[in-house]
Amino acid sequence: MMLPPFPQDEAWRLDVLRRHDLLSSAHDPFLDALATTVARSFRVPMSAVSLIDAEGQFFKARVGLPVRSTPRSCSFCAHTLWWPAPLVVLDALEDERFNDNPLVTGDPRIRFYAGAPIHLHGVCLGTLCVLDHRPWSDFGDAEMRFLRGASMAVEERLIQMTRSPQAEQGVSAAEDRAA
Repeated sequence: MMLPPFPQDEAWRLDVLRRHDLLSSAHDPFLDALATTVARSFRVPMSAVSLIDAEGQFFKARVGLPVRSTPRSCSFCAHTLWWPAPLVVLDALEDERFNDNPLVTGDPRIRFYAGAPIHLHGVCLGTLCVLDHRPWSDFGDAEMRFLRGASMAVEERLIQMTRSPQAEQGVSAAEDRAA
C-alpha cells in the first residue's frame, strides 16, 4: 500500500479545518441528502463527504460505510489532496497504490473509487467520493462532470457552515436594502 503524500499546504489545510471546527461541527442533513443522491445517481452502495486531518479521514456524511472515520494511511481520499481534478481508481486490486489496502482486502472491500476534491479557502480539505464493491471499466466525462458538480455543492455548503453570525447578519442587511 502506498501511503498518501502530505501536500505542501498541509499546515494551512489543517488550520482551515481547525479554525472552522469542521471535523466536530454538528450533523448536517443537507450533506447526508447529497451523499444519498450521489450514491443513487451512480448506482453505488457507498458514498461519502470526507474531510482529512493529520491523522485520519472523517465522514461528514456517509452512505453504506459502517464507520465514521478511518486512518489517513489507508484513505483513498487523502491521495486526492494532491490532485486538482477528481481521482478515479477503476479497480483497486489492479492499482499498486491500493491493492493491499485493508479497505480493499477487507471490509468494506472497495474495488472502485472516484473522489472529487472539496476546496475551502484555497485548499483541498477532502472529497466527495463514490465507492463500489465491484470494479468499473470506465468513468466518463459525464460522470466526472456530475461528481465535480456535486462536490461544488459540498463546497458551497461548507462556506455556509463556516460563516459567522455577524457575516450572516451583514448578508441579511444587504439583502433587505436591495429589496
